[in-house]
Amino acid sequence: MTHTFPEDLVQTQRDWYAVYRRLAEEPRHSASETAVLRRRLLRLSVRVSTHPYWQTTGGRLPSARMALKEAAWAEVRAEAAARKG
Repeated sequence: MTHTFPEDLVQTQRDWYAVYRRLAEEPRHSASETAVLRRRLLRLSVRVSTHPYWQTTGGRLPSARMALKEAAWAEVRAEAAARKG
């Protein structure tokens, strides 16, 4: 099944990846910076998981969550490739 996700949901998942990557790639954050990033990651997780889309028929399918992650990650990779030129 093909899912059509709202743009704000895809953007929130992309933001989640960006924050997660910052936490993973920059291990020398101060304790306060790490706490801020973790709180942001938690807020983004809540926004993704409580988005109204998940109340729709398509959103109730277990495959929908993985499809969202794959769609958002594909956009992140495409942007990175475009920046590299």
